[in-house]
Amino acid sequence: MLLCIDTGNTNTVFSVWDGTAFIATFRTSTEHTRTADQYFVWFSTLMAHHKVPVDVTEVIISSTVPRVVFNLRVLCDRYFKTRPLVVGKPECLLPAQARVDEGTIVGPDRLVNTAGAFDRHGGDLIVVDFGTATTFDVVAHDGAYIGGVIAPGVNLSLEALHQAAAALPHIDVTKPQVVIGTNTVACMQSGVFWGYIGLVRGICDRIRDEYDAPMRVIGTGGLAPLFSSGDVLFDQIEDDLTMHGLTVIHKYNKDKNPS
Repeated sequence: MLLCIDTGNTNTVFSVWDGTAFIATFRTSTEHTRTADQYFVWFSTLMAHHKVPVDVTEVIISSTVPRVVFNLRVLCDRYFKTRPLVVGKPECLLPAQARVDEGTIVGPDRLVNTAGAFDRHGGDLIVVDFGTATTFDVVAHDGAYIGGVIAPGVNLSLEALHQAAAALPHIDVTKPQVVIGTNTVACMQSGVFWGYIGLVRGICDRIRDEYDAPMRVIGTGGLAPLFSSGDVLFDQIEDDLTMHGLTVIHKYNKDKNPS
């Protein structure tokens, strides 16, 4: 079985792919100090709890936090007896090469989302990912990542607002019943929710104008369904887009280097 690992700035997700479907998915906080042994105890305990056999033979990793990759490599070597494929490393081939400024390093998560979105929807796409940052990835007609936009993430914006303004509390992200808030929490919720609706719509409109071709918008990340409830922002929402992209890249490499 294939273990797909997606390490973001906030959370790390392990998903087990049996060749046709993801049979187990587990999430933990991202901590660069977590050792290979700790990863395995956490992972194997959850697998046992869900009665899924730990039969991992291959691993692919996407990590926006370089410091965690070493311990993940040790995990793969020590417990799964395999060398992981790491997105962004020279040995990891991509279905389509990114077309960006020379010397630019594209985040592995964006490359993976691009591969997953193109596999499911074809080209001429905008992929909006609600993570620690809110990212917009532009996928060309041939599946290449050709650039995008990075904006502050929703929860990051809320935390910055709370820290910079002592009188403003922590709040949950939710769709407000009305735009005009009549108390502090309602005002903040309206500002965040409708502010991000406007941000997503505005940036996507500008990307379309600049791209000068019809484009579909794919939403992913935990908050995508919430913001879609406030407006018709997305043509499709994909909960597992990043994990699907990892399977696409893994298969591409297997097909190119069968052994």
